[in-house]
Amino acid sequence: MIITRKKEREALLAMLRGVRRAALVGCASCAAACQTGGEKELEETKAFLEDHGIQVLAAVLPEECCHKMLVKRDLKALRGLELDAVVCLACGDGVQTVADNVALPVYPANDTLFLGQVERVGIFHEYCRMCGDCVLGATGGICPVTRCAKGLVNGPCGGQKDGKCEVNPENDCAWILIYRRLERLGKLDSLLIPAGQRHEHAHPAHLNLREGAK
Repeated sequence: MIITRKKEREALLAMLRGVRRAALVGCASCAAACQTGGEKELEETKAFLEDHGIQVLAAVLPEECCHKMLVKRDLKALRGLELDAVVCLACGDGVQTVADNVALPVYPANDTLFLGQVERVGIFHEYCRMCGDCVLGATGGICPVTRCAKGLVNGPCGGQKDGKCEVNPENDCAWILIYRRLERLGKLDSLLIPAGQRHEHAHPAHLNLREGAK
């Protein structure tokens, strides 16, 4: 799940300086789960903007704001409206998807934080940076790129204290977690296999599952 948090209201208003008429676009998937872009948040943002002199002419809630075709379909509701801008209550991907489909400025109401594990409602943990070089098979299913503050892939730095990270003492040392899990699984020999150098990837990346399909 893509984890987002609401921007400070003052920061949102600063972006919208000069805007008098706007539409809102939320996301019924990740942002709704993060309580940053669901129906309730659309209503709250509408009330807030109108209290500050910005008329909200429409609000739409795509099932997934990162899905180009769904967004394109739902944005038809904005046709014919005299708008100065669109405010998007989704992740950065959703904001860009909306911007690809309207000839208007699109402003983010949220900050995008990380790809997260959902522990329970309202509690999320960063587990993956989507780096494209997955080493989880050798590290017991614990990602050193994400869960080590230094992103070390060939072992610990030696700076841990009492099992805690020297960069952020609130976090467990990822490599101690990796060692203990591999020990429990009887797979400590995995640590003898160097992870090697991480590959550089060209950005933006693309994946087309239709290529070569028959």
